[in-house]
Amino acid sequence: MEAIDKIAVVNRYIQAFAESNMDIIRDIFATDAVVEDPVGSEPHVGMAAIEAFYEMSVPGPTTLELTGTPRCAGNAVAFPFNAVVGDDLRIEIIDVFEFNDAGKVVSMRAYWSM
Repeated sequence: MEAIDKIAVVNRYIQAFAESNMDIIRDIFATDAVVEDPVGSEPHVGMAAIEAFYEMSVPGPTTLELTGTPRCAGNAVAFPFNAVVGDDLRIEIIDVFEFNDAGKVVSMRAYWSM
């Protein structure tokens, strides 16, 4: 998977929030993916758990804004962004996506704290 393809997935992830589009989330993650958001919390394993996790934020008042250039290495991409929730909350985050050979995200780890 080329860097341009990994960055395209990052942009689709941002788009999912902008459009409140759960179909994009379902499309970019592998069915057996693991989401750890934030790192150190209980992981969400498998598509049903991932869908339940994202149902709380994708259709809601959260938008994502890239704050820097995504960086690719190996089978992964790391990208800094702000999650803006409503008018009052802005969280600075760095996500790391790891991909399988099919180009699906198999691991998402989010680094942030309040």
